[in-house]
Amino acid sequence: MTPDAAAPAKREITTQPRRSDQVFRAIVTSGGLSSLIILGLISIFLGYRGFEIFRHEGLSFLTTSDWFLTTDDAGNVLDSHFGIAAMLIGTILCSAIAVTIALPISVASALFLNFYSPGWLKRILIAVVDMMAAFPSILFGIWGFLVLMPSAEYWAKLLNRYLGFVPFFKVDPPIFTRSPFVAGIVLAIMIIPIITSISREVFSQTPLDRIQAAYALGATRWAMIRAVVIPYGRGGVVGGAMLGLGRAMGETVAVYTVLNIMYQVNWQVLFGGGGNIASLIILKFGDSGPYEIKALMAAGLVLFFLTLIVNAGSDFIVRRATRVKK
Repeated sequence: MTPDAAAPAKREITTQPRRSDQVFRAIVTSGGLSSLIILGLISIFLGYRGFEIFRHEGLSFLTTSDWFLTTDDAGNVLDSHFGIAAMLIGTILCSAIAVTIALPISVASALFLNFYSPGWLKRILIAVVDMMAAFPSILFGIWGFLVLMPSAEYWAKLLNRYLGFVPFFKVDPPIFTRSPFVAGIVLAIMIIPIITSISREVFSQTPLDRIQAAYALGATRWAMIRAVVIPYGRGGVVGGAMLGLGRAMGETVAVYTVLNIMYQVNWQVLFGGGGNIASLIILKFGDSGPYEIKALMAAGLVLFFLTLIVNAGSDFIVRRATRVKK
């Protein structure tokens, strides 16, 4: 190299993002903020429409189960009392049954897809699971009413016969059709694809070096899964289960199709009567007057915050599990 050769120009190093990155960041940020704005507007709307009910009923709106409205010939409200305690308990009860049934099936399915299924079968099953997650809820409700209910009634009778000493499975009048147990099974089938997809994705991200180390120490496939895969994906599985719980709490048509709506608190999961908040709304909304619609909006606000709390809890669990792994 000759001394007269010109030195190359210094390259300027900057942390300023490129224009394309700025545009992408703006689009993503606006999309995320729009979701928060929409959720905020929904809560404000429900709170505005239901504020009169909360002011009139107070805490009894959450602790009582009466639902009646008396009007005169002109449509003026003479007397009213609204309470959603029975529907609130029914929502939690049906959702808890659904998660109890769906969680072990979903985890077993996810483990089979990741570690036991051959490649060609895995692709088919993943497509089937994704397709099930996109089914309309009315199809699950009709299937549950026409096909599942006779089999579920048989299993309910068995549970009542052999576990009737447990208060949850005790049924005084022998009415087993359209019970929270049937509704819980239908909801379980609806949320199995959600929990399975999340669990499969979490299990597939298990570090390969840990898996190989377990095999190097002489572990069998099942021993490796118990010692490495399940502990690694525990937080993600719990988060997926809570997301499925949130979906089950907000389900409307499927529960309304297979469950008898009853305005009394029912802790007996096999007894043919119960309800949830969403089914109450769909039952009453068509023939309600302006004042009763405000009560339904207040019930919708309670369901909105209940689902929001569940989803926030799942996000907290996933974040905490991620920090522990790091």
